[in-house]
Amino acid sequence: MAATASEQERRVLEAVPSGLYIGGEWRDATGGGRLGVEDPSTGETIHEIADGQAQDADAALAAAHEAFRTWRHTPPRERSDVLRRAYDLITERTDDLALLMTLEMGKPIAESKAEIAYGANFLRWYAEEAVRIDGRFTPNETGVGRVLTMRQPVGPCVFITPWNFPLAMGTRKIGPALAAGCTVVVKPAKQTPLSMLALAQVLEEAGLPGGVVNVLTAKSSGEVMEPLIKDPRTRKLSFTGSTEVGRKLMEQASEQVLRVSMELGGNAPFLVFADADLDKVVEGALVAKMRNGGEACTSANRFHVHESIAGAFAEKLAAAIGDLKVGRGTEPDVKVGPLIDESQRETVEELVDDATSKGARVATGGSRLDGGGYFFQPTVLADVPDDARLLREEIFGPVAPITTFSSDEEAVQKANATEYGLVAYVYTQDVDRAFRVIEELETGMVGFNQGMVSNAGAPFGGVKQSGFGREGGPEGLHEYLETKYVAMNVGVPPT
Repeated sequence: MAATASEQERRVLEAVPSGLYIGGEWRDATGGGRLGVEDPSTGETIHEIADGQAQDADAALAAAHEAFRTWRHTPPRERSDVLRRAYDLITERTDDLALLMTLEMGKPIAESKAEIAYGANFLRWYAEEAVRIDGRFTPNETGVGRVLTMRQPVGPCVFITPWNFPLAMGTRKIGPALAAGCTVVVKPAKQTPLSMLALAQVLEEAGLPGGVVNVLTAKSSGEVMEPLIKDPRTRKLSFTGSTEVGRKLMEQASEQVLRVSMELGGNAPFLVFADADLDKVVEGALVAKMRNGGEACTSANRFHVHESIAGAFAEKLAAAIGDLKVGRGTEPDVKVGPLIDESQRETVEELVDDATSKGARVATGGSRLDGGGYFFQPTVLADVPDDARLLREEIFGPVAPITTFSSDEEAVQKANATEYGLVAYVYTQDVDRAFRVIEELETGMVGFNQGMVSNAGAPFGGVKQSGFGREGGPEGLHEYLETKYVAMNVGVPPT
Protein backbone atom coordinates (compact mmCIF):
# COMPACT_ATOMS: atom_id res chain seq x y z
CA MET A 1 0.00 0.00 0.00
CA ALA A 2 1.19 3.51 -0.74
CA ALA A 3 2.85 5.17 2.25
CA THR A 4 0.73 8.29 1.67
CA ALA A 5 -2.59 6.46 2.05
CA SER A 6 -4.85 8.11 4.60
CA GLU A 7 -6.07 6.33 7.71
CA GLN A 8 -9.55 6.11 6.17
CA GLU A 9 -8.11 4.49 3.06
CA ARG A 10 -6.22 1.95 5.16
CA ARG A 11 -9.29 1.15 7.19
CA VAL A 12 -11.48 0.70 4.13
CA LEU A 13 -8.95 -1.52 2.37
CA GLU A 14 -8.28 -3.65 5.44
CA ALA A 15 -12.02 -4.31 5.80
CA VAL A 16 -12.19 -6.01 2.40
CA PRO A 17 -11.81 -9.81 2.52
CA SER A 18 -8.90 -11.19 0.54
CA GLY A 19 -10.43 -14.61 -0.15
CA LEU A 20 -12.98 -16.18 -2.45
CA TYR A 21 -16.61 -16.21 -1.31
CA ILE A 22 -17.94 -19.71 -1.93
CA GLY A 23 -20.89 -21.41 -0.26
CA GLY A 24 -21.17 -18.68 2.35
CA GLU A 25 -17.52 -19.02 3.41
CA TRP A 26 -14.37 -17.01 2.73
CA ARG A 27 -11.52 -19.23 1.57
CA ASP A 28 -8.09 -19.11 -0.02
CA ALA A 29 -7.64 -19.99 -3.66
CA THR A 30 -6.44 -23.45 -4.59
CA GLY A 31 -2.65 -23.26 -4.58
CA GLY A 32 -2.68 -20.03 -2.56
CA GLY A 33 -2.10 -17.72 -5.55
CA ARG A 34 -2.57 -13.96 -5.11
CA LEU A 35 -3.77 -11.16 -7.36
CA GLY A 36 -2.62 -7.58 -6.90
CA VAL A 37 -5.06 -4.66 -7.25
CA GLU A 38 -3.68 -1.30 -8.40
CA ASP A 39 -4.66 2.27 -7.69
CA PRO A 40 -4.75 3.66 -11.27
CA SER A 41 -3.95 7.15 -10.04
CA THR A 42 -0.53 5.97 -8.83
CA GLY A 43 0.04 2.57 -10.43
CA GLU A 44 0.80 1.15 -6.99
CA THR A 45 -0.60 -2.08 -5.55
CA ILE A 46 -3.10 -1.32 -2.78
CA HIS A 47 -4.44 -4.79 -1.97
CA GLU A 48 -3.88 -8.47 -2.71
CA ILE A 49 -6.66 -11.02 -3.05
CA ALA A 50 -7.10 -14.66 -3.94
CA ASP A 51 -6.33 -15.75 -7.50
CA GLY A 52 -9.00 -18.36 -8.12
CA GLN A 53 -8.39 -21.50 -10.18
CA ALA A 54 -10.60 -23.93 -12.10
CA GLN A 55 -11.12 -26.05 -8.98
CA ASP A 56 -12.41 -23.01 -7.12
CA ALA A 57 -14.79 -22.21 -9.96
CA ASP A 58 -16.16 -25.74 -9.82
CA ALA A 59 -16.68 -25.42 -6.07
CA ALA A 60 -18.51 -22.11 -6.57
CA LEU A 61 -20.85 -23.60 -9.16
CA ALA A 62 -21.46 -26.64 -6.97
CA ALA A 63 -22.44 -24.31 -4.13
CA ALA A 64 -24.78 -22.34 -6.40
CA HIS A 65 -26.32 -25.54 -7.75
CA GLU A 66 -26.96 -26.89 -4.25
CA ALA A 67 -28.32 -23.58 -2.94
CA PHE A 68 -30.73 -23.33 -5.87
CA ARG A 69 -32.67 -26.31 -4.51
CA THR A 70 -33.87 -24.24 -1.56
CA TRP A 71 -33.54 -20.62 -2.75
CA ARG A 72 -35.94 -21.18 -5.64
CA HIS A 73 -38.60 -22.21 -3.10
CA THR A 74 -37.86 -19.42 -0.62
CA PRO A 75 -41.01 -17.28 -0.31
CA PRO A 76 -40.85 -14.19 -2.53
CA ARG A 77 -41.32 -11.92 0.49
CA GLU A 78 -38.23 -13.40 2.15
CA ARG A 79 -36.18 -12.89 -1.00
CA SER A 80 -37.51 -9.35 -1.18
CA ASP A 81 -36.57 -8.65 2.43
CA VAL A 82 -32.97 -9.77 1.88
CA LEU A 83 -32.61 -7.44 -1.12
CA ARG A 84 -34.16 -4.56 0.78
CA ARG A 85 -31.84 -5.05 3.76
CA ALA A 86 -28.86 -5.13 1.40
CA TYR A 87 -30.04 -1.86 -0.15
CA ASP A 88 -30.24 -0.24 3.28
CA LEU A 89 -26.78 -1.48 4.29
CA ILE A 90 -25.16 -0.23 1.09
CA THR A 91 -26.82 3.16 1.50
CA GLU A 92 -25.62 3.41 5.11
CA ARG A 93 -22.04 2.64 4.00
CA THR A 94 -21.94 4.91 0.98
CA ASP A 95 -18.86 6.84 2.10
CA ASP A 96 -16.69 3.77 2.69
CA LEU A 97 -17.88 1.94 -0.42
CA ALA A 98 -17.36 5.03 -2.57
CA LEU A 99 -13.82 5.46 -1.29
CA LEU A 100 -13.07 1.79 -1.98
CA MET A 101 -14.38 2.16 -5.52
CA THR A 102 -12.32 5.28 -6.15
CA LEU A 103 -9.17 3.57 -4.90
CA GLU A 104 -9.49 0.58 -7.23
CA MET A 105 -11.08 2.23 -10.27
CA GLY A 106 -9.97 5.86 -10.10
CA LYS A 107 -13.22 7.77 -10.61
CA PRO A 108 -13.81 10.87 -8.46
CA ILE A 109 -15.49 10.31 -5.10
CA ALA A 110 -18.63 12.16 -6.21
CA GLU A 111 -19.02 9.78 -9.14
CA SER A 112 -18.37 6.77 -6.92
CA LYS A 113 -21.12 7.92 -4.57
CA ALA A 114 -23.44 8.31 -7.54
CA GLU A 115 -22.66 4.75 -8.61
CA ILE A 116 -23.29 3.44 -5.09
CA ALA A 117 -26.75 5.05 -5.16
CA TYR A 118 -27.43 3.79 -8.69
CA GLY A 119 -26.20 0.28 -7.95
CA ALA A 120 -28.05 -0.02 -4.65
CA ASN A 121 -31.26 1.02 -6.34
CA PHE A 122 -31.29 -2.16 -8.40
CA LEU A 123 -31.56 -4.11 -5.14
CA ARG A 124 -34.43 -1.91 -3.99
CA TRP A 125 -36.20 -2.10 -7.35
CA TYR A 126 -36.02 -5.88 -7.53
CA ALA A 127 -36.93 -6.25 -3.87
CA GLU A 128 -40.24 -4.71 -4.96
CA GLU A 129 -40.49 -6.87 -8.09
CA ALA A 130 -39.77 -10.18 -6.30
CA VAL A 131 -43.31 -10.33 -4.93
CA ARG A 132 -44.94 -9.54 -8.29
CA ILE A 133 -43.89 -12.53 -10.39
CA ASP A 134 -47.05 -13.74 -12.06
CA GLY A 135 -48.58 -16.04 -14.67
CA ARG A 136 -51.99 -16.32 -16.31
CA PHE A 137 -55.03 -18.57 -16.42
CA THR A 138 -57.33 -18.23 -19.42
CA PRO A 139 -59.68 -20.26 -21.60
CA ASN A 140 -57.97 -21.67 -24.65
CA GLU A 141 -58.98 -20.43 -28.06
CA THR A 142 -61.66 -23.08 -28.54
CA GLY A 143 -63.13 -22.59 -25.10
CA VAL A 144 -62.64 -26.29 -24.39
CA GLY A 145 -60.01 -26.38 -21.68
CA ARG A 146 -57.74 -23.83 -20.07
CA VAL A 147 -54.26 -22.38 -20.51
CA LEU A 148 -52.15 -22.01 -17.37
CA THR A 149 -48.72 -20.33 -17.41
CA MET A 150 -46.28 -19.97 -14.56
CA ARG A 151 -42.90 -18.25 -14.21
CA GLN A 152 -40.03 -20.23 -12.72
CA PRO A 153 -36.39 -19.31 -12.06
CA VAL A 154 -33.92 -20.21 -14.79
CA GLY A 155 -31.41 -21.77 -12.40
CA PRO A 156 -27.76 -21.20 -11.47
CA CYS A 157 -26.31 -18.21 -13.32
CA VAL A 158 -22.75 -17.24 -14.23
CA PHE A 159 -21.99 -13.51 -14.33
CA ILE A 160 -18.91 -11.73 -15.68
CA THR A 161 -18.79 -8.07 -14.74
CA PRO A 162 -16.56 -5.22 -16.04
CA TRP A 163 -14.16 -2.88 -14.28
CA ASN A 164 -15.75 0.46 -15.15
CA PHE A 165 -18.79 0.21 -12.85
CA PRO A 166 -17.57 -2.35 -10.31
CA LEU A 167 -20.62 -2.32 -8.02
CA ALA A 168 -23.55 -1.34 -10.24
CA MET A 169 -22.82 -3.88 -12.97
CA GLY A 170 -22.99 -6.52 -10.26
CA THR A 171 -26.21 -5.38 -8.60
CA ARG A 172 -27.87 -4.89 -12.00
CA LYS A 173 -27.48 -8.64 -12.56
CA ILE A 174 -27.65 -9.98 -9.00
CA GLY A 175 -30.80 -8.03 -8.04
CA PRO A 176 -33.16 -9.57 -10.62
CA ALA A 177 -31.51 -12.99 -10.38
CA LEU A 178 -32.12 -13.24 -6.63
CA ALA A 179 -35.62 -11.79 -6.95
CA ALA A 180 -36.46 -14.51 -9.48
CA GLY A 181 -35.08 -17.29 -7.27
CA CYS A 182 -31.82 -17.92 -9.13
CA THR A 183 -28.39 -18.46 -7.62
CA VAL A 184 -25.17 -16.88 -8.84
CA VAL A 185 -21.47 -17.28 -9.48
CA VAL A 186 -19.98 -13.87 -10.29
CA LYS A 187 -16.51 -13.17 -11.65
CA PRO A 188 -15.58 -9.47 -11.28
CA ALA A 189 -12.92 -7.86 -13.48
CA LYS A 190 -9.39 -8.42 -12.18
CA GLN A 191 -8.75 -4.66 -12.10
CA THR A 192 -11.67 -3.88 -9.75
CA PRO A 193 -12.67 -6.90 -7.64
CA LEU A 194 -12.81 -5.15 -4.27
CA SER A 195 -16.26 -3.58 -4.66
CA MET A 196 -17.75 -6.99 -5.50
CA LEU A 197 -16.12 -8.58 -2.46
CA ALA A 198 -17.56 -5.78 -0.32
CA LEU A 199 -20.97 -6.42 -1.88
CA ALA A 200 -20.72 -10.09 -0.91
CA GLN A 201 -20.10 -9.00 2.68
CA VAL A 202 -23.20 -6.83 2.56
CA LEU A 203 -25.38 -9.62 1.14
CA GLU A 204 -24.13 -12.02 3.80
CA GLU A 205 -24.96 -9.50 6.54
CA ALA A 206 -28.38 -8.94 4.97
CA GLY A 207 -29.19 -12.60 5.60
CA LEU A 208 -28.56 -14.15 2.19
CA PRO A 209 -28.08 -17.91 2.63
CA GLY A 210 -24.67 -19.37 1.80
CA GLY A 211 -24.19 -20.46 -1.81
CA VAL A 212 -26.84 -18.17 -3.30
CA VAL A 213 -24.16 -15.68 -4.36
CA ASN A 214 -20.56 -16.82 -4.86
CA VAL A 215 -17.71 -14.46 -5.82
CA LEU A 216 -14.74 -15.81 -7.74
CA THR A 217 -11.74 -13.53 -8.26
CA ALA A 218 -9.03 -14.54 -10.73
CA LYS A 219 -6.36 -13.16 -13.05
CA SER A 220 -7.44 -15.35 -15.95
CA SER A 221 -11.14 -15.07 -16.66
CA GLY A 222 -11.02 -17.61 -19.48
CA GLU A 223 -9.42 -20.39 -17.47
CA VAL A 224 -11.99 -20.26 -14.69
CA MET A 225 -15.08 -19.25 -16.68
CA GLU A 226 -14.98 -21.49 -19.74
CA PRO A 227 -15.47 -24.72 -17.71
CA LEU A 228 -18.44 -23.13 -15.92
CA ILE A 229 -20.06 -21.94 -19.14
CA LYS A 230 -19.79 -25.44 -20.58
CA ASP A 231 -21.01 -27.13 -17.39
CA PRO A 232 -24.57 -28.53 -17.58
CA ARG A 233 -25.31 -27.20 -14.08
CA THR A 234 -25.12 -23.63 -15.43
CA ARG A 235 -28.40 -22.39 -16.91
CA LYS A 236 -27.66 -18.77 -17.76
CA LEU A 237 -24.71 -16.55 -18.68
CA SER A 238 -24.72 -12.77 -18.39
CA PHE A 239 -21.73 -10.74 -19.56
CA THR A 240 -20.93 -7.04 -19.71
CA GLY A 241 -17.81 -6.19 -21.69
CA SER A 242 -16.34 -5.99 -25.15
CA THR A 243 -18.01 -7.37 -28.26
CA GLU A 244 -14.89 -9.36 -29.07
CA VAL A 245 -15.02 -11.26 -25.79
CA GLY A 246 -18.80 -11.54 -26.01
CA ARG A 247 -18.55 -13.43 -29.29
CA LYS A 248 -16.19 -15.98 -27.73
CA LEU A 249 -18.46 -16.45 -24.74
CA MET A 250 -21.47 -17.02 -26.98
CA GLU A 251 -19.57 -19.74 -28.81
CA GLN A 252 -18.82 -21.44 -25.51
CA ALA A 253 -22.42 -21.02 -24.32
CA SER A 254 -23.77 -22.66 -27.46
CA GLU A 255 -22.58 -26.09 -26.31
CA GLN A 256 -25.12 -26.09 -23.47
CA VAL A 257 -27.65 -23.86 -25.31
CA LEU A 258 -27.52 -21.48 -22.37
CA ARG A 259 -29.80 -18.56 -21.81
CA VAL A 260 -27.48 -15.63 -22.59
CA SER A 261 -27.55 -11.87 -21.98
CA MET A 262 -24.85 -9.76 -23.59
CA GLU A 263 -24.23 -6.06 -22.90
CA LEU A 264 -21.37 -5.36 -25.26
CA GLY A 265 -19.52 -2.46 -26.89
CA GLY A 266 -20.92 0.90 -27.88
CA ASN A 267 -20.22 3.68 -30.35
CA ALA A 268 -22.81 6.19 -29.26
CA PRO A 269 -23.69 9.03 -31.65
CA PHE A 270 -24.61 12.40 -30.15
CA LEU A 271 -26.73 14.32 -32.66
CA VAL A 272 -27.03 18.10 -32.37
CA PHE A 273 -29.50 19.77 -34.73
CA ALA A 274 -29.45 23.41 -35.74
CA ASP A 275 -32.34 24.45 -33.47
CA ALA A 276 -30.84 22.94 -30.31
CA ASP A 277 -30.15 25.10 -27.25
CA LEU A 278 -26.33 24.99 -27.22
CA ASP A 279 -25.98 25.69 -23.50
CA LYS A 280 -28.23 22.74 -22.70
CA VAL A 281 -26.44 20.64 -25.30
CA VAL A 282 -23.06 21.28 -23.71
CA GLU A 283 -24.51 20.48 -20.29
CA GLY A 284 -25.80 17.14 -21.61
CA ALA A 285 -22.62 16.48 -23.55
CA LEU A 286 -20.55 16.76 -20.38
CA VAL A 287 -22.67 14.04 -18.81
CA ALA A 288 -22.80 11.80 -21.87
CA LYS A 289 -19.08 12.13 -22.60
CA MET A 290 -17.29 12.80 -19.33
CA ARG A 291 -19.24 10.60 -16.88
CA ASN A 292 -16.79 8.01 -15.62
CA GLY A 293 -14.05 9.80 -17.53
CA GLY A 294 -15.50 8.50 -20.79
CA GLU A 295 -14.94 4.90 -19.69
CA ALA A 296 -18.54 3.82 -20.21
CA CYS A 297 -20.29 1.87 -22.95
CA THR A 298 -22.93 4.62 -23.00
CA SER A 299 -20.31 7.34 -23.47
CA ALA A 300 -20.94 9.69 -26.40
CA ASN A 301 -18.32 8.49 -28.88
CA ARG A 302 -19.16 10.64 -31.92
CA PHE A 303 -20.57 14.18 -31.91
CA HIS A 304 -22.45 14.78 -35.16
CA VAL A 305 -23.35 18.48 -35.25
CA HIS A 306 -25.23 20.50 -37.86
CA GLU A 307 -22.70 22.41 -39.94
CA SER A 308 -24.30 25.78 -39.13
CA ILE A 309 -23.49 25.51 -35.40
CA ALA A 310 -20.52 23.11 -35.34
CA GLY A 311 -17.95 25.86 -34.75
CA ALA A 312 -19.88 27.42 -31.88
CA PHE A 313 -20.52 24.03 -30.32
CA ALA A 314 -16.86 23.01 -30.51
CA GLU A 315 -15.83 26.28 -28.86
CA LYS A 316 -18.32 25.93 -26.01
CA LEU A 317 -17.60 22.24 -25.44
CA ALA A 318 -13.85 22.80 -25.46
CA ALA A 319 -14.18 25.57 -22.89
CA ALA A 320 -16.31 23.39 -20.61
CA ILE A 321 -14.18 20.26 -20.93
CA GLY A 322 -10.93 22.21 -20.67
CA ASP A 323 -12.03 23.55 -17.27
CA LEU A 324 -12.46 20.09 -15.73
CA LYS A 325 -9.93 19.37 -12.99
CA VAL A 326 -7.93 16.18 -13.50
CA GLY A 327 -6.41 14.27 -10.60
CA ARG A 328 -6.67 11.51 -8.04
CA GLY A 329 -10.32 10.86 -7.35
CA THR A 330 -9.90 11.46 -3.62
CA GLU A 331 -8.78 15.06 -4.14
CA PRO A 332 -11.25 17.96 -3.76
CA ASP A 333 -12.99 19.27 -6.89
CA VAL A 334 -11.49 16.61 -9.18
CA LYS A 335 -13.87 15.89 -12.07
CA VAL A 336 -11.77 13.50 -14.16
CA GLY A 337 -9.73 10.65 -12.73
CA PRO A 338 -7.18 8.37 -14.40
CA LEU A 339 -7.84 5.75 -17.04
CA ILE A 340 -7.92 2.21 -15.69
CA ASP A 341 -4.41 1.20 -16.81
CA GLU A 342 -1.55 1.99 -19.16
CA SER A 343 -2.92 -0.21 -21.91
CA GLN A 344 -6.14 1.81 -22.02
CA ARG A 345 -4.23 5.09 -21.99
CA GLU A 346 -2.12 3.91 -24.94
CA THR A 347 -5.29 2.99 -26.84
CA VAL A 348 -6.78 6.46 -26.30
CA GLU A 349 -3.50 8.10 -27.28
CA GLU A 350 -3.29 6.07 -30.50
CA LEU A 351 -6.85 7.03 -31.48
CA VAL A 352 -6.17 10.74 -30.91
CA ASP A 353 -2.89 10.60 -32.83
CA ASP A 354 -4.60 8.83 -35.73
CA ALA A 355 -7.31 11.51 -35.92
CA THR A 356 -4.90 14.44 -35.76
CA SER A 357 -2.61 12.88 -38.38
CA LYS A 358 -5.62 12.82 -40.70
CA GLY A 359 -6.50 16.48 -40.15
CA ALA A 360 -8.51 16.69 -36.92
CA ARG A 361 -7.93 19.89 -34.95
CA VAL A 362 -7.25 19.77 -31.21
CA ALA A 363 -9.59 22.28 -29.56
CA THR A 364 -8.40 21.36 -26.07
CA GLY A 365 -6.27 18.65 -24.48
CA GLY A 366 -4.91 16.00 -26.80
CA SER A 367 -2.19 14.25 -24.82
CA ARG A 368 -1.31 12.15 -21.81
CA LEU A 369 -0.41 13.63 -18.45
CA ASP A 370 2.80 12.26 -17.00
CA GLY A 371 3.95 12.20 -13.41
CA GLY A 372 2.37 9.02 -12.05
CA GLY A 373 -0.91 7.28 -12.75
CA TYR A 374 -2.73 6.73 -16.04
CA PHE A 375 -4.05 10.23 -16.75
CA PHE A 376 -5.07 11.66 -20.11
CA GLN A 377 -6.15 15.24 -20.78
CA PRO A 378 -9.87 15.83 -21.38
CA THR A 379 -9.90 16.38 -25.14
CA VAL A 380 -12.09 17.91 -27.84
CA LEU A 381 -11.24 17.28 -31.50
CA ALA A 382 -12.91 19.39 -34.19
CA ASP A 383 -13.10 18.79 -37.95
CA VAL A 384 -12.62 15.05 -37.49
CA PRO A 385 -12.44 13.29 -40.89
CA ASP A 386 -14.71 10.34 -41.67
CA ASP A 387 -11.79 7.91 -41.91
CA ALA A 388 -10.54 8.54 -38.35
CA ARG A 389 -10.43 5.34 -36.34
CA LEU A 390 -12.12 6.87 -33.30
CA LEU A 391 -15.34 7.27 -35.26
CA ARG A 392 -15.44 3.49 -35.73
CA GLU A 393 -13.82 2.22 -32.53
CA GLU A 394 -14.97 2.65 -28.95
CA ILE A 395 -12.73 5.30 -27.38
CA PHE A 396 -13.34 4.54 -23.69
CA GLY A 397 -11.63 7.73 -22.61
CA PRO A 398 -12.17 11.51 -22.19
CA VAL A 399 -12.07 12.39 -25.90
CA ALA A 400 -14.91 14.09 -27.80
CA PRO A 401 -14.60 14.02 -31.63
CA ILE A 402 -16.81 16.41 -33.61
CA THR A 403 -18.02 15.95 -37.19
CA THR A 404 -20.73 17.75 -39.16
CA PHE A 405 -23.89 16.98 -41.12
CA SER A 406 -26.07 19.10 -43.39
CA SER A 407 -29.47 17.34 -43.27
CA ASP A 408 -31.57 15.15 -41.00
CA GLU A 409 -31.08 12.23 -43.39
CA GLU A 410 -27.31 12.60 -43.28
CA ALA A 411 -27.37 12.78 -39.48
CA VAL A 412 -29.24 9.48 -39.27
CA GLN A 413 -27.00 7.87 -41.86
CA LYS A 414 -23.86 8.86 -39.98
CA ALA A 415 -25.33 7.79 -36.65
CA ASN A 416 -26.18 4.33 -37.98
CA ALA A 417 -22.86 3.84 -39.80
CA THR A 418 -21.48 1.49 -37.15
CA GLU A 419 -21.72 -2.17 -36.17
CA TYR A 420 -22.78 -1.10 -32.68
CA GLY A 421 -26.22 -0.07 -31.48
CA LEU A 422 -26.35 0.56 -27.75
CA VAL A 423 -27.44 4.17 -27.24
CA ALA A 424 -27.80 7.46 -29.11
CA TYR A 425 -28.39 11.03 -27.96
CA VAL A 426 -30.62 13.47 -29.84
CA TYR A 427 -30.76 17.22 -29.21
CA THR A 428 -33.43 19.28 -30.95
CA GLN A 429 -36.37 21.47 -29.91
CA ASP A 430 -38.51 20.07 -32.74
CA VAL A 431 -40.44 17.09 -31.30
CA ASP A 432 -41.61 15.94 -34.74
CA ARG A 433 -38.02 15.85 -35.99
CA ALA A 434 -36.90 14.14 -32.79
CA PHE A 435 -39.26 11.21 -33.21
CA ARG A 436 -38.65 10.87 -36.92
CA VAL A 437 -34.97 10.55 -36.09
CA ILE A 438 -35.44 8.36 -33.00
CA GLU A 439 -37.50 5.84 -34.92
CA GLU A 440 -34.77 5.53 -37.54
CA LEU A 441 -31.86 5.16 -35.13
CA GLU A 442 -30.52 1.62 -34.81
CA THR A 443 -29.97 1.61 -31.05
CA GLY A 444 -31.58 -0.01 -28.04
CA MET A 445 -31.77 3.27 -26.10
CA VAL A 446 -32.03 6.98 -26.87
CA GLY A 447 -31.43 10.02 -24.69
CA PHE A 448 -33.77 12.77 -25.96
CA ASN A 449 -32.41 16.15 -24.88
CA GLN A 450 -30.59 14.50 -21.98
CA GLY A 451 -27.18 12.94 -21.54
CA MET A 452 -28.11 10.13 -19.16
CA VAL A 453 -30.22 7.05 -19.90
CA SER A 454 -29.37 4.69 -17.02
CA ASN A 455 -32.24 4.03 -14.60
CA ALA A 456 -33.03 0.99 -12.47
CA GLY A 457 -36.63 0.99 -13.64
CA ALA A 458 -35.79 1.10 -17.37
CA PRO A 459 -34.58 -1.66 -19.74
CA PHE A 460 -30.87 -1.19 -20.50
CA GLY A 461 -29.45 -2.92 -23.58
CA GLY A 462 -28.57 -2.68 -27.24
CA VAL A 463 -29.03 -4.09 -30.72
CA LYS A 464 -26.66 -5.14 -33.49
CA GLN A 465 -23.22 -5.96 -32.09
CA SER A 466 -23.93 -4.16 -28.84
CA GLY A 467 -25.64 -7.34 -27.68
CA PHE A 468 -29.06 -8.56 -26.63
CA GLY A 469 -31.13 -8.98 -23.51
CA ARG A 470 -32.11 -6.21 -21.10
CA GLU A 471 -31.06 -5.22 -17.59
CA GLY A 472 -33.27 -3.07 -15.39
CA GLY A 473 -37.02 -2.64 -15.21
CA PRO A 474 -39.55 -5.48 -15.48
CA GLU A 475 -37.71 -6.67 -18.59
CA GLY A 476 -34.61 -7.31 -16.49
CA LEU A 477 -36.51 -9.72 -14.24
CA HIS A 478 -37.86 -11.65 -17.22
CA GLU A 479 -34.30 -12.54 -18.22
CA TYR A 480 -34.13 -14.83 -15.17
CA LEU A 481 -37.51 -16.53 -15.54
CA GLU A 482 -38.68 -19.42 -17.69
CA THR A 483 -42.34 -19.68 -18.74
CA LYS A 484 -44.00 -23.05 -18.19
CA TYR A 485 -47.30 -23.74 -19.93
CA VAL A 486 -49.82 -26.27 -18.64
CA ALA A 487 -52.63 -27.50 -20.91
CA MET A 488 -55.70 -28.27 -18.78
CA ASN A 489 -58.91 -30.03 -19.77
CA VAL A 490 -60.89 -28.23 -17.11
CA GLY A 491 -63.65 -25.68 -17.18
CA VAL A 492 -65.22 -27.37 -20.19
CA PRO A 493 -68.74 -26.00 -20.84
CA PRO A 494 -71.54 -28.56 -20.25
CA THR A 495 -72.97 -30.21 -23.36
